Amino acid sequence: MDRNKLRQVLSDQMEDLDIAAIPHLCHRKEEELVDLDSHLAQIVIGVRRCGKSTLCKNALSRAKVKFGYVNFDDERLSELTTEDLDDVLMTLYQMHGEVDHFFFDEIQNVRNWELFVNRLLRQQKHLLITGSNSRLLADDLATHLTGRHHKIELLPFSFSEYCDYNGVNTELRTTKNLGLLARAFDQYFQSGGMPELLSETDSKAYVDALFESIIQQDIKRRFKVRNIGSLRLLARHLLNVSPAIVRRAELCKVLEIKSQATVANYLSYLAQAYLTLPLTKFSNKSSERTQGEKVYAIDVAMMNQRQEAFVGDNLGWRLETIVYLELRRRMRYASQDIYYYATPKTECDFITAEGNHVTGIYQVCYDMSKEKTRRREIAGCISAAVATNCSEATIITLAHSETTTSNGITIRCVPAYEWLLDT
Repeated sequence: MDRNKLRQVLSDQMEDLDIAAIPHLCHRKEEELVDLDSHLAQIVIGVRRCGKSTLCKNALSRAKVKFGYVNFDDERLSELTTEDLDDVLMTLYQMHGEVDHFFFDEIQNVRNWELFVNRLLRQQKHLLITGSNSRLLADDLATHLTGRHHKIELLPFSFSEYCDYNGVNTELRTTKNLGLLARAFDQYFQSGGMPELLSETDSKAYVDALFESIIQQDIKRRFKVRNIGSLRLLARHLLNVSPAIVRRAELCKVLEIKSQATVANYLSYLAQAYLTLPLTKFSNKSSERTQGEKVYAIDVAMMNQRQEAFVGDNLGWRLETIVYLELRRRMRYASQDIYYYATPKTECDFITAEGNHVTGIYQVCYDMSKEKTRRREIAGCISAAVATNCSEATIITLAHSETTTSNGITIRCVPAYEWLLDT
């Protein structure tokens, strides 16, 4: 690539980054995980447009370090090869002078990128890298950067971050502020936490474009999918029915795909691109944890803000998805895993565990006003608690508050917005 053209592209990208990343908008907790003094590559992974670049830019700005930046997801750099990376590096030094910190957006778009990164690490450079595909990065990291990387997963805004972004106080418990918190939760429940969506007027157009970008850029291009129509149909179907247990034979029939192996590959691609998130069944037997995988959408906007979406009226599914995403954030910091629990007669939405030791039981119920519903949800908690020797459970509802004891199990019902802020 012509060196002058390359410099122009990188200058444009730096200007775009300065415009996009505004530090005061929202502090993401994951910024605290970024160690700019480390000589391990700091790798931030998550769905496209969830705020990875902004997080990295803010971390660099707050540390007041000079850095070189390249966004490899730029169509003007789509033809870059491994051999061109030295020209990129030379151009960065020409633009910024002596720099020890480099920020690379979506560098996995360049073949053999990990060899270039490994060379910079040997030179004791500090690297911040983002990626929108978990498996591709994981495979490359395991092969070439073993022990030399620190992975940070970033999800869309939590409710706490949503409030921060919109200037809603999450600590004050006056009548007025409780009303503002309830209003904020109503909006979050509807729109989700994709950062850019919060300032868009045409939410459906934005979500449709994001969905298609993930399908085309993060899946088709990277995995060379030929039948993109079937993949797109599967993705839409899963987002319409999630949360749902995946049964490959049924998906083959519904989508008219002959091979279960093809469906399995497509499911893997969707999860790797963070469009859907998997959840396995809890069992003390490893073989049973591989069966009956459940899938969740990466954000409620993908469930109810797409054109022709079916989930808009199912408020329980949306609340369950919000709770799952929050548990995923919290358990990452606690180094614990999340599962669902089910028997032929009862089920419980979430179990958190460290190894085989269960640390929490969570049920999600949008409306607890009907006694039949209340008994069913409590029965699911008790079944899971007894089976796992856990003495407490939490039911997360829209607005119901209650604490009860049954079969020696303490069950706490708590409104969703309170639980989401109880960190």
